[in-house]
Amino acid sequence: MVCGQPVPRRTRGAAPAGPVATAVTLTAATRIPLGRSGIAVAPLGWGMWRFAGTDPASAQRRIEAALEIGCTLFDTADIYGYATPAGFGGAELLLGRVLRAAPALRQRMVLASKGGIYPPLPYDSSAGYLAQACEKSLQRLGIDCIDLYQIHRPDVLTHPQEVAATLDRLRQAGKIRAAGVSNYSAHQLDALCACMPFPLASIQPEFSALAIEPLGDGVLDAAARHGLAVLAWSPLAQGRLGDTAVPATGSERSQAVCAALDRIAVRAGAARSAVAYAWIMAHPSRPVPLIGSQNPARIRAATAAYAVHIRRDEWYQVLEAARGAALP
Repeated sequence: MVCGQPVPRRTRGAAPAGPVATAVTLTAATRIPLGRSGIAVAPLGWGMWRFAGTDPASAQRRIEAALEIGCTLFDTADIYGYATPAGFGGAELLLGRVLRAAPALRQRMVLASKGGIYPPLPYDSSAGYLAQACEKSLQRLGIDCIDLYQIHRPDVLTHPQEVAATLDRLRQAGKIRAAGVSNYSAHQLDALCACMPFPLASIQPEFSALAIEPLGDGVLDAAARHGLAVLAWSPLAQGRLGDTAVPATGSERSQAVCAALDRIAVRAGAARSAVAYAWIMAHPSRPVPLIGSQNPARIRAATAAYAVHIRRDEWYQVLEAARGAALP
């Protein structure tokens, strides 16, 4: 298996306490390549799993806040909205309304969506279902092509050859530009990559200072092996690492991680959330944290992550707090 092309690193490891995360100026050089798809995105993206409501103007203000701080990747899914009054497809429908009202916004986005979950199945990546799911997403969004179409969760009852063939047909038909996966294990990723007639672009795991599994379960290593971009969902651990979270009310582990992040925040003169984003971005696979906030002010505040410096010793102190044990 051919190792994926290395991506430019944000780390410098010459000294044990040397800089890890360094300040970033948004330029073409700081874009994150989505594998070998030819698409590149900003180091922060916006996740839309809580994108809901009935007011397109309010929805547009949230989108514009993300664009204002330089976000280019906008990540949604057909299931987003399932637990809201809008129901299945609600987030895509709302985004579609915004894009129809302000079509120029589409040109500023790398639009990603996902399919493969339809409660109560729960998972279906069969050829017939995925083709139908993609077509319905296109209709809800009111667009002709999805930039990045992702399998939302692995369907173990569908052979990876069938998944690969379906993605290839969607790409050949011009309905998607690139394909990725979400919540796949390293072994599942390897199996699908071995069947793909074109390179996958990305993998989307849950990754934060409280969800550190990708560091040890092989997912980030597999992404490097295949040259995939890493999109980190829930980078603030469902708000537990947010600026308003009170460490004393969380678990002992959450308290320890918040305390480690806060020490960096005090030293760097930054908010805890900015440090939490920067901690993710410091990994050499250059993960793209997907901001989950629906508050325009908090979306704008995320840009502070670009100015945060994290020393190597500080980064590992956060990891030790997350592990609940010293490194060997």
